[in-house]
Amino acid sequence: MYPEELVKPMRNDLASAGFEELYTAEAVEKAINKEGTTLVVVNSVCGCAAANARPAAKLSLHNDKKPDHAVTVFAGVDTEAVNAARNLMVPFPPSSPSMALFKNGELVHMIERHHIEGRPAELIAENLIEAYNEFC
Repeated sequence: MYPEELVKPMRNDLASAGFEELYTAEAVEKAINKEGTTLVVVNSVCGCAAANARPAAKLSLHNDKKPDHAVTVFAGVDTEAVNAARNLMVPFPPSSPSMALFKNGELVHMIERHHIEGRPAELIAENLIEAYNEFC
């Protein structure tokens, strides 16, 4: 577990952009199973989360079509919530950071860590936007 004072600025990065923070398995299941589309960002303390994942997630929401809901869980901190989210992301293996788009509770698009590392935020955002344009 990471200390809260370490992750607070990283949490705020997405929360200030309108992402709802989820802390429990129940909250994750409720958010993902809402009608419509839900973007789930598994946040992390790693450098690729700071340089690539969080900026991409925020940038992607500047599209005409976007998810009805945007939520986040924090790996290494919100263990219950992260495990619940990852269970709904099967068959993809656990990775952080990662992003998943759900439609009416069904996983329709996934971006794993290996899709994030070494790629610019703009390219990752384009990937998300393509998914939004198809599913939202």
